[in-house]
Amino acid sequence: MVIPIVPVDETVPVAPRDIQHYLRPGLLQLTSLPPLSLYVHLPWCLKKCPYCDFNSHEWQGAGSSASNTALPEQRYLDALLADLEAALPLVWGRQVHSIFMGGGTPSLFSPQAIDRLLGDIRARLPLAPGCEITLEANPGTFEKDRFRAFRAAGVTRLSIGVQSFNDRHLQALGRVHDRAQALAAVQEAAQAFDTFNLDIMYALPGQSMAELEQDVRTALGFAPPHISIYHLTIEPNTLFAKFAPAIPTDDDAYAMLDRITELTGQAGLGRYEISAYAKPNHACWHNTNYWQFGDYLGIGAGAHSKLSFAHRVVRQTRFRDPARYMEHALAGHAVAQDEDVRRADLPFEYMLNALRLRSGFALSDYVERTGLAVTSIAKALDEAERKGLIERGMAHVRPTERGFDFLSDLQALFLA
Repeated sequence: MVIPIVPVDETVPVAPRDIQHYLRPGLLQLTSLPPLSLYVHLPWCLKKCPYCDFNSHEWQGAGSSASNTALPEQRYLDALLADLEAALPLVWGRQVHSIFMGGGTPSLFSPQAIDRLLGDIRARLPLAPGCEITLEANPGTFEKDRFRAFRAAGVTRLSIGVQSFNDRHLQALGRVHDRAQALAAVQEAAQAFDTFNLDIMYALPGQSMAELEQDVRTALGFAPPHISIYHLTIEPNTLFAKFAPAIPTDDDAYAMLDRITELTGQAGLGRYEISAYAKPNHACWHNTNYWQFGDYLGIGAGAHSKLSFAHRVVRQTRFRDPARYMEHALAGHAVAQDEDVRRADLPFEYMLNALRLRSGFALSDYVERTGLAVTSIAKALDEAERKGLIERGMAHVRPTERGFDFLSDLQALFLA
């Protein structure tokens, strides 16, 4: 899940607020709280990729080895625990339905560290039966039996950042692994996990349709239950933004996406979200909760939270720099930004997520999760329907094929 980067003043932490601050009267009337997920950010990588705008930091002590012995694992885990304990009053009594450990490269952390982390979480939060626990991993940190050790620690779902099986494209993307390592890592994941995800990118520098098709066919050869396939975009404040590579035209990229959807469909994977394809019962529950405007508590450097209360929806951001985050979290002040979502912004925030889903959303869910009446989006819905971007009935709205193709235009109709 991509969370927009919002400028944050990190000169001073936000003073801890009593739970009564969040329960005070307000303009919204939420009749119930949505499902809750937990996101844990593990921020280090072996190398910063030139296209990446996530809050990830190259670990200078790693060198060319995948060894994680130099990582400040225990101090960072101590900080995560302190962060979680400070946040407990905000989610007290609520079940956690999914845990997602993202980065960065979480698989740089040892299986022992992941085992401790999950044990600390279980001791403090009630996990729902069958709670989905995902760990992001990269082939560059792959060692034989390492994935099995993560499974033994409690991880139920692995998400592998392959991006490509083509050595030339991997080099252009600045990845630390090669094709052989990618193949070995995926094979190991398929043997160790009942459900796993492959991250693939398309519209890469110099990529042809035939090369894209070869990547997808190679991925599908492992019979993955889930694939996330992303268009390479040039993000601000990245190396690619400064030294932009030549990438396929928009028309070529659209043709690639059509071919991706065709090939995944033939393999029994349905496109349930703008960039996600899954076999039945293998959709990512954690990401789906994001798209359905569920709640999530985010801990770790730069992590974002979205939490609902009876009269407001709140967003929080943790300190981004890992060293600064650890310092403040251990002192009980991990939050750098804490503010209510403006009532006028809730329609757009909801649609930014819900319209990414192929199935769309129920109008009753919009009312329940924003505390607003359907009349607050009536004009925008009329305009979207007039433009052929949505189809709707009395109780449900979903994007059309055209709406999926022009998703940004559709979402923009709901801006305040």
